[in-house]
Amino acid sequence: MNFNRYRQFPPVNLKDRQWPNKVIEKAPIWCSVDLRDGNQALEKPMNLSQKINFFKFLVKLGFKEIEVGFPAASDTEYAFCRTLIEQNLIPEDVTIQVLTQSREHIIQKTFEALEGVHKAVIHLYNSTSTLQRDVVFNKSKEEIKELAVFGAKLVDNLANKYGRERFIFEYSPESFSGTELDYAVEISDAVFEIWKPTPENKAILNLPNTVEMATPNVYADQVEYVCRNIKNRESIIISLHTHNDRGCAVAASELGIMAGADRVEGTLFGNGERTGNADIMTLALNMFSQGVDPKLDFSSINDCIEIYEASTGLNVHPRHPYAGDLVYTAFSGSHQDAIKKGMAKMIEHPDRWEVPYLPIDPLDVGRNYDPIIRINSQSGKGGVAYILETNYGLHIPKTMQQDFGAKVTRASVEMDKELSSEEIYNLFMDTYYIKEPLSVINYTEHSSDGIVNLECRIMYKGEEMTISGEGNGIVDAFCKAISDKFDVSFEISDYSQHALSFGKKSSAISYIQIYDCNKNLHFAVGISSNTAKSSIRAIASAINQFNKI
Repeated sequence: MNFNRYRQFPPVNLKDRQWPNKVIEKAPIWCSVDLRDGNQALEKPMNLSQKINFFKFLVKLGFKEIEVGFPAASDTEYAFCRTLIEQNLIPEDVTIQVLTQSREHIIQKTFEALEGVHKAVIHLYNSTSTLQRDVVFNKSKEEIKELAVFGAKLVDNLANKYGRERFIFEYSPESFSGTELDYAVEISDAVFEIWKPTPENKAILNLPNTVEMATPNVYADQVEYVCRNIKNRESIIISLHTHNDRGCAVAASELGIMAGADRVEGTLFGNGERTGNADIMTLALNMFSQGVDPKLDFSSINDCIEIYEASTGLNVHPRHPYAGDLVYTAFSGSHQDAIKKGMAKMIEHPDRWEVPYLPIDPLDVGRNYDPIIRINSQSGKGGVAYILETNYGLHIPKTMQQDFGAKVTRASVEMDKELSSEEIYNLFMDTYYIKEPLSVINYTEHSSDGIVNLECRIMYKGEEMTISGEGNGIVDAFCKAISDKFDVSFEISDYSQHALSFGKKSSAISYIQIYDCNKNLHFAVGISSNTAKSSIRAIASAINQFNKI
């Protein structure tokens, strides 16, 4: 590991920085760059039809600013821009954005592509970092500034020709995060001196973290420095454009907003060159999870996944924040137990979401509760109980949960796979509802002075017979009848029962815990439309487990 080849990024000398004490209280202006920054990073760029569909979907999500391409870069990019304009596909409240380098023929081609547009952002950029100046362009600071000023003047002149009221100007000192801060401000001021923005007609200053070079707090310092030092700040919209080379694009954008930025450029699912751009969906839902209206609609997140994967040929990772198949799923036993208890507690405060391990309600993004808890060898009793309660209406006693949880874990290990809810239910019934060799057919009872006389028709090893007993209730009478008939000794240690609605059949289920003559604990259930019969069936099921009769 040749770490000595790399240098630590220098911190910003901003002694009285304010951003660490700020919180995000409102959504920024969002600008999707999926159709440009995201598209140029694909192995197979989108065709015209895909671009149009993606554009319409971005509008549906609520984006008011959408970068549609680099019209001078290719015929496809140019045709897409013209199609949007000529076919009136751009809603009046949506502004498209196009990118152009500070080069004469490219700027001219860009304006040609926008002829007749209702509103557009002209995004002018040139690279300003020390590394780019020295290695790529071999130009001085002054020469790089002259290039930016040249482009700004040409943009200004052409805007007057094509209708200045149609255009908003944006400037990016590309590779801003690798540029000396005083120089970044100097070159930006020079550009805005040409454009002369006002509070009523603002220009955009975009601060690209073109290659993420430092921790997010350094980027926030850089943003705050510019916000403090740029001239005519009230006439400038500060925009962020972060990349994910260090895996911190979302964090850098959040801290950049806290540092004073007004606008964020990014893509759905963070698509973009190398490790990608800031994921606008994650940023928006992070705000949502803090009670801030993100001004974007991700209430059907599966639709986002569908069009993204179809358009880009990329797959959404199962652990992708908010959207992945597994992000609302718990396999761990302790997590499952906490989620189960949290979901039950929600009854007390339905207007306030507070469930352990689930930062947002899956229903809010169009998911459901079915996959929240899934069962494998790492799962626990709480998760198993949640599955049976949610899917089958079974409210299993705690001691029984422990017993069955261990059996589910063992089954998952033996089968070497996750168990479905149906497999868990079938295992439960196969384990605790044993109908042979003893089963209950029907019974009659007569009560007098608190004493119940019971006659019960049973099936034992394929033979029908009648047994009778007397007790202080049906359960007690049945236990005595069984004990007398089969000379078996046992003791009921716990009993519970509840109504059970399963499919079209409304029944009662009884849970029994019984100690046999050797003090071994057995669990069983019985089901019947008759509550008393469900109880005695549960006892019969438990006795069948003794294997003594």
